[in-house]
Amino acid sequence: MSFVPDLYHAPDFSGELFVNAPEAAVREAPGDGIAPEGYHAMSIFPEYFKLDGRWLMAEESRMDCVPVYRNGRVDVVEFRNLKKGDRVICGRTERAEEGIWLHEKGFGAAESCGETFAFRQGHSRESSFSRDYDELYDLLRYERDHGNILWVAGPAVSFDHDARNAFAELVEGGYVSGLLAGNALATHDLEGAYLGTALGQDIYTQKHHFNGHYNHLDTINRVRSYGSVAKFIEAEQIDNGIIYSCEKYGVPYVLAGSIRDDGPLPPVVGDVYQAQDAMRDLVRKATTVICMATMLHTIAVGNMTPTFRVLQDGTVRKVYFYCVDVSEFMVNKLTDRGSLSSRGIVTNAQDFIVNIAKGLREK
Repeated sequence: MSFVPDLYHAPDFSGELFVNAPEAAVREAPGDGIAPEGYHAMSIFPEYFKLDGRWLMAEESRMDCVPVYRNGRVDVVEFRNLKKGDRVICGRTERAEEGIWLHEKGFGAAESCGETFAFRQGHSRESSFSRDYDELYDLLRYERDHGNILWVAGPAVSFDHDARNAFAELVEGGYVSGLLAGNALATHDLEGAYLGTALGQDIYTQKHHFNGHYNHLDTINRVRSYGSVAKFIEAEQIDNGIIYSCEKYGVPYVLAGSIRDDGPLPPVVGDVYQAQDAMRDLVRKATTVICMATMLHTIAVGNMTPTFRVLQDGTVRKVYFYCVDVSEFMVNKLTDRGSLSSRGIVTNAQDFIVNIAKGLREK
């Protein structure tokens, strides 16, 4: 089965509702980092604003940011990046009453079984995910040639021999356009390549090494002594793993720092707002996002990711968002935080990534 992306249907702005709608209100930001009273906050859906007689889409959107009208277009700006005098669009309604239209059904309504009451319409630990995997295989093959696949991964992916190999295989196969993670994933992946352990456990047998709790610290220390991951890989003749494959094939990755980081590794971005900006640079290119076993990174990326992407030729296409976690609480929490379009798969990350690599290899 070949994948066909969902088609986008823009609003018909020739309709009476849109023609008779007022212009959206625009007010200047009173100071750096401060929005004017009545500012409009963005969502994950496509949004249009009536300005100078035209309905303009905010092409690079992000939840909980504000629209700024500049140079004939609508930019979406974080509050912290507002500058005094920025022309912020204001209004709290979204059905054209204030010149603002939120287009939540641009890609059509969600598939329904046709019944008001039916069992197993959600995704839980009791769900069958066979169809989800088949759809993912088709989606990833399509995106490899036509899109941008962003992965968000927690350290669990690097704890297992087969999972590390599976992710490296995806990188080599062109199924990874970017990677977002933290210090832990990179540290334990490099520890696995350097010392054969993750947090002191053998990555295949799971047996503890003597003094193994030093291994990740020794790895970080050695990488820091070389000054970069690339120099460490070359000097220590590292030839396997997730980070090794990203370096080898030029796949960009962002490692966002946290309060509890050991070391950290040289590439880790310690300033949270610099990390956020670097993450968003990769998010704004993504057409498929797959998050695995990392609650905080998943929610952060979910908040950054709209349901759509405007391509260079002006085509509006859907962004596909998957959340993979062994806890159905985590899958549901993402939806509760506003990422309403996310698709949940309740399983452990190691099994998931191995299944994905195997399915892409066989089909």
